[in-house]
Amino acid sequence: MNVAFLCLGAMGAPMAGHLAAAGHAVAVWNRDAAKARAWTQRHGGTAAETPAAAARGAAVVFACTGDDAALRAITLGEDGAFAAMERGEVFVDHTTVSATVTRELAEAAAARGVAFVDAPVSGGEEGAKRGQLTVMAGGDAAAFAQVEPLLACYAKKAVRLGPPGAGQLAKMVNQICIAGLVEALAEGLHFAERAGLDPRAVFDVLSAGAAGSWQMANRTPTMIERRFDFGFAVDWMRKDLGIALDEARRRGARLPVTALVDQLYAELAARGRGRLDTSSLVTLFD
Repeated sequence: MNVAFLCLGAMGAPMAGHLAAAGHAVAVWNRDAAKARAWTQRHGGTAAETPAAAARGAAVVFACTGDDAALRAITLGEDGAFAAMERGEVFVDHTTVSATVTRELAEAAAARGVAFVDAPVSGGEEGAKRGQLTVMAGGDAAAFAQVEPLLACYAKKAVRLGPPGAGQLAKMVNQICIAGLVEALAEGLHFAERAGLDPRAVFDVLSAGAAGSWQMANRTPTMIERRFDFGFAVDWMRKDLGIALDEARRRGARLPVTALVDQLYAELAARGRGRLDTSSLVTLFD
């Protein structure tokens, strides 16, 4: 199938690579044109000069960019992807953005006869590289069924949860849960260290019990070593938690722990640690 992938960051580049490895003809676009050319040298396909040029002739256009403003920039306007897309084609957005911009762009796409699927992901950069992401999707059921085989190129699980915006709402739930888990792990590790316990032994046994989680298994070893030069950055988590807190205010939902963790991440960012992994939260207790 002819497809396009817009934005080749830490997530987008490997996701697009899996599509190419599966035999699809992939046109790519990136703000840094050199990165797009480098991707084609490794994976084949073509590098386009604008999002519209990449989208032209593609049955499905994928995107994984930074935030609401960046997503609008690559979809709208004469150089945006929507300008080149035709009736019956599908735009799949893997960015974590607000449900508001998702619904806005879904309407703009529908006006052109284009389906819009919001499909934020969980699994991080490593999951993208291994093709083991989880996709939470919103949008038309027929459009999701059309792109589901493509999502399988880099996702171990992809589920449609409702109309446009449902995927983004589910991703907010994901980030709310992760924020609480990381804060709990940071406090637990801090307590274990102050209590004179061997933290490796403690978390090894806890991982086999009711407290066990992906975060505990994968992040406590590096938290113990105070290594944070990898993974999901504090700045990106603050963006995501801001989206969740804004949505919660609109819906009258109470998120006291999420609000607290957001304040703690703000303190980390103020200390110049915004590019560290979110597990660096433990350093606030040092």
